[in-house]
Amino acid sequence: MERLLNIHIEKLPEGVYLATSNELQGLVAQGRTLAETLEIARDVARKLLEAQSQEIEPYFLQPLAEQFNYPLVVGQ
Repeated sequence: MERLLNIHIEKLPEGVYLATSNELQGLVAQGRTLAETLEIARDVARKLLEAQSQEIEPYFLQPLAEQFNYPLVVGQ
């Protein structure tokens, strides 16, 4: 089942992107591009949730709705 996880992304002075989450403790991902950072964050989140699912159900994550808003980043 897909779940919705909010992450925070910031561009560091070194030029790389850093992703963290207040909802999923331990999620830290860094990449050279926004796309790479999102891919790494998704992989880290899956692994963290997989490890937690053996202990508890991730009740804090909402199921993915049929419709939702998504910020699309477009560069020129």
